[in-house]
Amino acid sequence: MSSLRLYDTATREIRDFTPIKPGEVSMYVCGATVQAAPHVGHIRSGVNFDILRRWLMASGFNVTFIRNVTDIDDKILHKAVHEEIPWWAVAMKYERAFADAYQALNVLPPTYEPRATGHITQMIELMETLIKNGSAYAPGNGDVYLEVRKLKSYLTLSNQKLDDLLPAGDADETYKRDPRDFALWKAAKPGDPSWPTPWGPGRPGWHLECSAMAHAYLGADFDIHGGGLDLIFPHHENEIAQSQAAGYGFAKLWMHNAWVTTSGEKMSKSLGNSLQVMEVIKRVRGIELRWYLGSAHYRSMLEFSFEALDESATAFRRIENFLKRAEEVAGDIHTVIADEFAAVMNDDLSVPQGLALISEWLRNGNTALTSGDKSEIAKNASHIRGALIILGCDPFDPAFGEGSGADLTSAVDALIALLLEQREAARARKDFAAADSIRDRITAMGISIEDTPQGPRWSIN
Repeated sequence: MSSLRLYDTATREIRDFTPIKPGEVSMYVCGATVQAAPHVGHIRSGVNFDILRRWLMASGFNVTFIRNVTDIDDKILHKAVHEEIPWWAVAMKYERAFADAYQALNVLPPTYEPRATGHITQMIELMETLIKNGSAYAPGNGDVYLEVRKLKSYLTLSNQKLDDLLPAGDADETYKRDPRDFALWKAAKPGDPSWPTPWGPGRPGWHLECSAMAHAYLGADFDIHGGGLDLIFPHHENEIAQSQAAGYGFAKLWMHNAWVTTSGEKMSKSLGNSLQVMEVIKRVRGIELRWYLGSAHYRSMLEFSFEALDESATAFRRIENFLKRAEEVAGDIHTVIADEFAAVMNDDLSVPQGLALISEWLRNGNTALTSGDKSEIAKNASHIRGALIILGCDPFDPAFGEGSGADLTSAVDALIALLLEQREAARARKDFAAADSIRDRITAMGISIEDTPQGPRWSIN
């Protein structure tokens, strides 16, 4: 089997992945700022890095996966005023909304999911280190800033020049030595939540949070840092700056997933084109939305439309129906990760090439169903299911149970089974008019009926 190769944003090349500790992988992925319900653009990151995590585990690695929660932020405070509830109630409300969305799309829970407000002590310690070594300064107004001109490797991730940057715009520039210096800590404002520090009460800057939490759970050096493409600057660039200034090696490889777009624009609430996950899965099942979001290469933009979503869902149902028929004909389907699928996954998670393999196995499997070749049926079904497990879209996975549409499917299955029993009873008593009438009513509901030697089988058109 070929070794895993991944694209590193920092070096701008696909390179061999070698973990710091043999057999173990440490990952930190920037999670949600919990100020609103998640849209499909948010959840794409969760799906993409879940596929990476599943592939690492299938490759034999013990994976420690950290995904943080930013539960204190300007947007959260603004939403608290708008909703007339405490800021912490806003954070908890939408943290649960994200958890529900992750669960509906079968995104594995992280090994640890730290909240920013639970790690103020670690943030203070990090700032003390930076001030002591001269990388940061506290001008006396309660803020703490990182002095970016003292950094040798600043902006290497985003490949920008310091003099080309606009002011950071994250705090009062009156006290900054350079307007591009960014805030590690913000002095308390009247009515805002705050925590005591040696420099006065206040709250953390966004960038500081992730450096402190990554260090707390993964140490000074770890294997992979991930997040959305929009986080490269300023967030990830500033994480690197403050972490390396403190003496940490920090992340050895940087991975970024591309956006979900609508009409060519990044999906965001500010553009008014966001689509909440829990609303979308009223139209398709969670497994079908996950299949769609995971179908593009993680570094490629995904243009969202309901037409494309419906086409993708229909294609997935064909795969699902084949696996169910294969199980009926050939018995239990074992999971096998084919060598060719492993090869494309080791090539920077080339999921589109993996889907092409699944399509080939599906064609071969359906041909085998027609000819009755049970061995060929089982082989192709096992390859498909092995791939679907890595993609998190195994229809036999009990995770896609209640809350993902399977409960509705079970109810529909029971109702259609009852209608089919009535049709069979009508045919048995030679009441073909009644049998045809029942079939027509089922067809009118968008259900296809196939008569097989094992009995009638139904599928959704």
